[in-house]
Amino acid sequence: MLTGPLKQQVDKLWTTFWSGGLSNPLSVIEQITYLLFMRLLDEAQTRAENQARRIGKPPARLTFGPKQQNLRWSALKQITDPRELFDRVKDKVFPFLRELGGEDSAYAEHMRDANFMIPNAQLLRAVIDLVDELQIADRDAKGDLYEYMLSKLQTAGQNGQFRTPRHIIRMMVELVAPTPTDTVCDPACGTAGFLVGAAEYVQQHHKDALLDKKTRKHFDAAMFHGFDFDPTMLRIACMNMITHGIDQPQILRSDTLSKDYQGDSEYTLVLANPPFKGSLDENSVAKSLTKAVKTKKTELLFVALILRVLATGGRAAVIVPDGVLFGSSIAHQAVRKLLVDGHKLDGVISMPAGVFKPYAGVSTAVLLFTKTDAGGTDKVFFYDMQADGFSLDDKRSPTPDKDDIPDVLARWHARNPKKPGKRSDKSFFVPVAEIRANKYDLSLNRYKETTNEVAEYDAPKVILARLKTLEAELSKDLSDLEGMLG
Repeated sequence: MLTGPLKQQVDKLWTTFWSGGLSNPLSVIEQITYLLFMRLLDEAQTRAENQARRIGKPPARLTFGPKQQNLRWSALKQITDPRELFDRVKDKVFPFLRELGGEDSAYAEHMRDANFMIPNAQLLRAVIDLVDELQIADRDAKGDLYEYMLSKLQTAGQNGQFRTPRHIIRMMVELVAPTPTDTVCDPACGTAGFLVGAAEYVQQHHKDALLDKKTRKHFDAAMFHGFDFDPTMLRIACMNMITHGIDQPQILRSDTLSKDYQGDSEYTLVLANPPFKGSLDENSVAKSLTKAVKTKKTELLFVALILRVLATGGRAAVIVPDGVLFGSSIAHQAVRKLLVDGHKLDGVISMPAGVFKPYAGVSTAVLLFTKTDAGGTDKVFFYDMQADGFSLDDKRSPTPDKDDIPDVLARWHARNPKKPGKRSDKSFFVPVAEIRANKYDLSLNRYKETTNEVAEYDAPKVILARLKTLEAELSKDLSDLEGMLG
């Protein structure tokens, strides 16, 4: 979560845009993103150049060539004349940004509709200085910065489009542990937080594998796939991926629940927090999804979609509202039965209700499953996550002493179905037969045992004597007070 000086810097930047005449929140976010993108591209090239000098080899994959040095952020900062700065950004830098990735890339497709909307030279000069001051060297700070800016949207949280906190993304990525050979998808990607998280995990844990040319090519151009139907989110997602070292992210405009989307059995890993609020027009939904689960509820349709797009053997970590776990409708039960009997449900991690505050207080869980098309569920891992390292109120203040995430990860990776654990513990296994007997109910409270402490009370005569003593003391105090009043 964004706190302290960086939050104050963003607020100041936001106020500067508003006072400068740009008041549409989404437009402000988009313009800030372009400026951040310009800065991060320059910083990434500077790091590559410094590393190349240390090892005595030319840097690879430079964004700015010899003729484009005057387009770098470091060059723009040195321009003292606001009008010269405005003309260079508007006429030179912005067209350059539109062309990155090649004419046929997904990035170029989304950037065709991008507009430079900063209205005057004085505002551009002011916001460039403010963006340059942002302390975003830490990778979490970048994600938190976007999360905070998106929270300013009046539409944030509507239609179930809650932004997933960075630490929850990181937890889910570490649960599924992406490999360099995976093909990763988020069917409702927003700003591509899950795809960035997966990319960072591979870069951190599989550095040597990425030195292989074939593996690197897959990583750069074929590993990451995201879909959304909001043009602005798609542009932000592409820029987010490129600044994290993905040259050609496959970020495409599509409503993945619609008839027009044809993806099928393509991906080995899905990470998602799909919209889970509201209903769709059944006639617009792909028939393959309504055939699997007859419903108009997006949270159920997305589970069916994820099973459709996963390759056999592919795995998923997906956030769902608690209603998916215990809903009694035919559609709810059908989705759970499909996961348990048709494929392999691996785990259910129940998260505390405050995870998505201040946007919403909805209770959610992470479903972990593998597509098999032949069943395979035996014992399902359950975890009762009660804290995530932040207060569960609207402030979401850091609480490092209350954080179950490290324990979630440790228990998940060390899980052993032969050791089912105690039902009163934070984690335990539930046999599939018991789940079937409970109409495929996956709510934690259905299986968790709560231990009630036996309260010990004094004997009634002792309590009565104590009450008489208190009554006598009160009567004496009243008499004394009456005497004082004369």
